[in-house]
Amino acid sequence: MRTFAPGPSATARSRSKSKLLERGNLLAAACPSREVLMHMTSRWGVLVLLVLESGTHRFSELRRAIGGVSERMLAQTLQWLQNDGLVDRVARDGAAPHVEYSLSPLGVQAARHVREMADWIEESLPLMLAERARRAG
Repeated sequence: MRTFAPGPSATARSRSKSKLLERGNLLAAACPSREVLMHMTSRWGVLVLLVLESGTHRFSELRRAIGGVSERMLAQTLQWLQNDGLVDRVARDGAAPHVEYSLSPLGVQAARHVREMADWIEESLPLMLAERARRAG
């Protein structure tokens, strides 16, 4: 005869769900962490984080540093990253008013992880290109 261990209590299941919501669950369709993932790992999100890793930049400096990004896409990406708490935006008054962007403390952590991925891609690129050529054939 088979015996079954009792499942978790309703309270335990509730606590478990609560912990998941605190942490996020990228595999869940409705989890807001997916939106943050999209913002961080979009082509422009990754590049903005990498450039801001070197310090504070004005919009025009960012645009020059990131080849191929349009003003519209850069502005949208900066807004997403700012709303996610990864980028700080400071408007400076003066003779030539301007806006500066920098990484927030959370953004510094995010950029560190993005940098690891970017470094791996750049180091592995020769192998990937060779594999592409081999498969193309």
